[in-house]
Amino acid sequence: MSTPQLAPQRTPARRPAPPAARPGRRPGLLGSALAALVTAVAVAGGDAVARVFPYGSRHRSVNDLGNQFVPFHAHLWDLLHGRAEGGLLFNWQSGYGTSFLPDLGTYLTSPFAVLVALFPREDIDLAVYVVTVLKMAAAAAAMAWLLRTQARGPWWAAGLLGASYALCGWSVIEAAYNPMWLDGMIAFPLLCLTGEWALRSRRPVLGVLVVAVSWTANFYTAYMATLGAALVLLLRVVLTREGTRERALVVGRAAVTTVLGIALAAPVLAPLFLSSKQAYPGWFREFSPVSWADLFARLMPATYSFNSPAVFVGTGTLLLAAALPFHRAVPARTRWGWTGLVVGVALSFQWEPTHLAWHLFATPNGSAYRQTFVLAGIVVIAAWTGLSQSPPGARPLIAGAGLLTAAVLSAGSSALATTWGYALFGGGLAVTAWAWWSLGRRRLLVPAAGLLAAVLVAQAAATTAYGHKGKLAGLDDYPSWNGAHTARAEALAGADGWPAYRTDAGRPALSGNDPMLLGGEGGSYYSSHTPDVFTRTMAALGAGWTSRGRNVQSLDNPVTDAVFAVGARLRPDGTIARTEVPPLVTVRPAGPPRAYGDSPFANQEALLGAPVYEDPLAPGVCRAGTEAFLWAPEYNATARLGDGLPVRLNGYAPRNRAALQPMGTSNGSASKLRFDRPAPASWALSCLDRGRLEPAVAALRASGAGAVEVTDSGVRATLPPGSAGTAVIATPAVAGWSCDGRPGGSYLGLLAVPLDGRTTVSCTFRPPGLFAGTAAAALSALVVLALALRRRRRGTAA
Repeated sequence: MSTPQLAPQRTPARRPAPPAARPGRRPGLLGSALAALVTAVAVAGGDAVARVFPYGSRHRSVNDLGNQFVPFHAHLWDLLHGRAEGGLLFNWQSGYGTSFLPDLGTYLTSPFAVLVALFPREDIDLAVYVVTVLKMAAAAAAMAWLLRTQARGPWWAAGLLGASYALCGWSVIEAAYNPMWLDGMIAFPLLCLTGEWALRSRRPVLGVLVVAVSWTANFYTAYMATLGAALVLLLRVVLTREGTRERALVVGRAAVTTVLGIALAAPVLAPLFLSSKQAYPGWFREFSPVSWADLFARLMPATYSFNSPAVFVGTGTLLLAAALPFHRAVPARTRWGWTGLVVGVALSFQWEPTHLAWHLFATPNGSAYRQTFVLAGIVVIAAWTGLSQSPPGARPLIAGAGLLTAAVLSAGSSALATTWGYALFGGGLAVTAWAWWSLGRRRLLVPAAGLLAAVLVAQAAATTAYGHKGKLAGLDDYPSWNGAHTARAEALAGADGWPAYRTDAGRPALSGNDPMLLGGEGGSYYSSHTPDVFTRTMAALGAGWTSRGRNVQSLDNPVTDAVFAVGARLRPDGTIARTEVPPLVTVRPAGPPRAYGDSPFANQEALLGAPVYEDPLAPGVCRAGTEAFLWAPEYNATARLGDGLPVRLNGYAPRNRAALQPMGTSNGSASKLRFDRPAPASWALSCLDRGRLEPAVAALRASGAGAVEVTDSGVRATLPPGSAGTAVIATPAVAGWSCDGRPGGSYLGLLAVPLDGRTTVSCTFRPPGLFAGTAAAALSALVVLALALRRRRRGTAA
């Protein structure tokens, strides 16, 4: 085995030349391979210690991982295998039909996402887990590659520092269940690498492609990564380039690269941005900085918090960064430049204007410190800056250890600090201080490097395991695919009749996106792009929601099933309830319908076009033979009809809204509504008469389309001869529809087309912004091609 070699001691220079790899050599792959291996081992070890999926019985799918991301990847699996209803532009399965390209760009355009297609569909949870670990490993490898590009140094040290970046607290605790954020973690070192190329006037075309892939994979964290990479480049320019003109040329090259790359991603980005503006607003919160005690507590391993920056990157890396200001082998400008950047970025987290700038000028819902990976990356680069000059001696190590000790001791008042955190931090600090000191004195190189790796793996695994404990205690969790999923999916597949009718996955749901996870073409839908028109329409009809309106639930109601052509519905006992419903396209009289009001019962009747409900005989009592429906959107408890089984309503305003709930068939006065807790301030009971509903449905069936053809992004219907009025398509009137050459209209929130004597309707969907984004990408591609040809001619001439 070869002995690791360390960079020799250097005499400080007033202005060093830009560090670079040796002529004729690229940064070695060994450091990147080591970084990826250490990362994978640490993550798997932490998951195994916590006994979470796939190493134990505990759920891994907490919060949005099980509620959004696993179902979205299941839908991607279906798309890649030709089994999805819809295509890249439109999703017929969710929310009774919604734009899909924005969801694709938000959750699924990572180059790693397509790997789920290699797994059996019932192993979708395992597929997402493997993709998550691979993303972390890729982030580690990319950072190690960047470090070796910026400056020469031992490959194994670059590998360990790269792994410490990928194993930071933000990664293993927060991004692990938001896997699309990990694409930003990969993007940060890659975008810094494009900055290095701009610094040296190299690889302009590849730089554009790197930016394009980064922004396509996940624009949100790519934006943060771009800000961080810009700060790193500016500091590198100041430290390694003389003169305003030379510095301006570097910044200009980087800016052009970034703009061209973002333009190449515009076919995804433009529809995504416009869709965000058309989405239901959800929840906005005021920024409130965390206490300094909490912030310093997150420097330690084995801490957990949903709303503080998890900046822990391993004590070995933290010690190098803390020792940098005292490391006199490094030029003073370099020492203080990198130290200032670390401190400045950390302070930017605590000031509202800069905090908002990191998050596209809107404090995010949930975790408020999503930019933490950028700070972790800058800390790692600062640590490498000192190490690449020479390992720090005893004095800088002692000073750095003292600085870190003071910081974590000041966290004693924080509830986030744990005994395990202090123990792991203190032990790790002592071991890594000795290891770095030994390396500087050329003693015990292999054992010291092994100890550094062991401390990093142990601390990262402990942080991973402790994070699982905190997440499972404080967040919703969702079961991995099991027999219940399989049974539901098979029942839905057996009842499929699309597009003659829809099949709904029913309630109670396993996730917020059961149609994508299990199958069918139901009404539930959870996304950052849930359309405002869909949420408001469904709310008017009595649907429930969670996530403050972004997670709309399926509505179990015969009237809305008729309106949306739901002919088969999965029941809680696993059986399928079937009913005759109108086709996907029906005809309504000409003229504007009346607007929605406050009563979901009246609103359903308006959309159906017939009165089907009647008032109770007495408070809480429906006529015998009618079906009782309770509307109590803010009630959070159980209710029952007479001596019937309790029915749960989940109202917790403003986060949750209870759905219009079927209570059962009334037996008259013996079936009085009873609340198991004090009655809510506002509630209503109405009684559905099937004798009225059936002829209303029969009338819509008689006047509806005789033939309906649905494509991946369109619908075509043939109506009976003599049809007049307005054709209503049972899908929300989201922006992007055009029908018979005109923008699609709206009929109480559903897509509508005036017939004007025609008996055929043809509608196509194109996401708003797709044309403009494609044009921007084409222009960018032409510019990039011109740059490539010009560079090639220069090379030939030389």
